[in-house]
Amino acid sequence: MEEIKEMTEKEQIAILIDQYTDLQRIKAAEDKEKEVAYQIRATKAKLEAMGIVTEDLNI
Repeated sequence: MEEIKEMTEKEQIAILIDQYTDLQRIKAAEDKEKEVAYQIRATKAKLEAMGIVTEDLNI
């Protein structure tokens, strides 16, 4: 059981690092709209690869 908890914590840290670096990329981008669009496409691809339907998440 302990290994599962440790892995989960490592996964959470990795996700937060990814989110932080994605936000830094958006902040530093010359064309923020283009970067946001890229981030959305990349995240959507990751979600769909995991079997999550993203259509209902669109605003």
